[in-house]
Amino acid sequence: MNNLLNKRRAGVLLHITSLPGPDKQGNLGQDAYHFVNFLHDSGVSVWQTLPLGMTHADGSPYQCLSAHAGNPALIDIDGLEKLGWLQLAEKCEECQGTPAFNKSCLIAKAFKGFLENAQAQDKEDFANFCQQKAFWLEDFALFMALRNLFNQQCWNQWPTPLKERQLAALNEARHRLANVIAEIKFEQFVFFKQWMALKTYANERGVLLFGDIPIFVSYDSADVWANRKVFKLDKSGEMSVVAGVPPDYFSETGQRWGNPHYDWDYLNKTGFAWWVARMDTQLEQFDILRIDHFRGLEAAWEIPASEPTAQKGQWVKAPGKDLLNAIKTALGSIPLVAEDLGIITDEVEELRDEFALPGMKILQFAFGSGPDNPYLPDHYDKNCVVYTGTHDNDTTVGWTYSINEHERNYTYDYLGNPSISLHCALIQAALGSVANLAIIPMQDILELGSEARMNTPGTTVGNWKWRFQWNQLSHERATRFAYLVSLFNRK
Repeated sequence: MNNLLNKRRAGVLLHITSLPGPDKQGNLGQDAYHFVNFLHDSGVSVWQTLPLGMTHADGSPYQCLSAHAGNPALIDIDGLEKLGWLQLAEKCEECQGTPAFNKSCLIAKAFKGFLENAQAQDKEDFANFCQQKAFWLEDFALFMALRNLFNQQCWNQWPTPLKERQLAALNEARHRLANVIAEIKFEQFVFFKQWMALKTYANERGVLLFGDIPIFVSYDSADVWANRKVFKLDKSGEMSVVAGVPPDYFSETGQRWGNPHYDWDYLNKTGFAWWVARMDTQLEQFDILRIDHFRGLEAAWEIPASEPTAQKGQWVKAPGKDLLNAIKTALGSIPLVAEDLGIITDEVEELRDEFALPGMKILQFAFGSGPDNPYLPDHYDKNCVVYTGTHDNDTTVGWTYSINEHERNYTYDYLGNPSISLHCALIQAALGSVANLAIIPMQDILELGSEARMNTPGTTVGNWKWRFQWNQLSHERATRFAYLVSLFNRK
């Protein structure tokens, strides 16, 4: 177990998009820094977010266009103005007279201002960034330029020479789209510059950043287009099987995610180089990492691509031990957390325990099936992360209204019939448990109901949109939360 996870800590789960602010979603600007201050003042040392990648139209951070690139929608435009690269009064014709600006347009204008006005050190930093990130940035920038050219069509619908990455076609496209490609690289430079500045600010105030790695990547991504051998695809680049999970707590028909599966034989022959590079990118951005759907490293649910649901599939073994050993050999002892929810076998637990990875405990799962329920706090050891709920659960206030009378009575009895509200009692149970790390979603600190739910698994509409406002964080709530963090000796 990494030393960062071998300490009694409190954390808050809040994605960047859920921050307040002037944009359509939260960004890396002033409100992110205010949130770090709130965490510091509360004695909280961990800020957990969702993946930071560039999303598709549905907004899901678990289906991104790149495993490496950041999401330009999170860029703080005010920060570009402060650097002197952009005048906000200068808007393109599309933006004139509209209260909401076109962020991509303004970033393009900032790039022009950067080329004209940036200091020599900034230009050198940009050149160094492009060189250091070239192993993914070159393919990503060309991929996005082509995707924009072809009206956001998936790469498998592109003209054959580009779909098949024929060298002459790629070189011609790079020449023809050179200006667009340069702007896309600049977007990534700005994103990483702003994110790393926020990380430095947080770390200096004792706050660690906790990120999330989706185990699978989107088929419509630069990763699959540029690395087809890494994935189980046929000669034409199509998927015969897709990823998901069988029916479970969240869905009676399972979840058909639609991601391509890995060709583990090929990855093994390369020393898992693609995975190691991916992990290295995330370690630059975060202090702690969670592997989403960790059980897929032991065996993954393969669904025939022709099936509309996840019901008809099979578990196929994966070389998780070899992969984790390769990562450890290349990158050392990494502060990893295993998302071990769902259908967990002895083999999955053995893999997690062999590498001493903390698993996850969800209190909303704890009170429906008697004293043997593994999510009850009396079954915990220190090496785990406890949550009241995650981004995939209802808020804890919403959950308290959804459980039946038996579950409600059992929960109250187990928690000692507290005089406080049930959702507050769950927060105290998480913070008071022996788990080294206790994470509380911001929605639960704010005492919000189901209207503030972040995601409902198995659905594609209405997710990932929740945001909080500072006036919801009353002095009383902030003070009470800080008191509980101190009361239960969390740092």
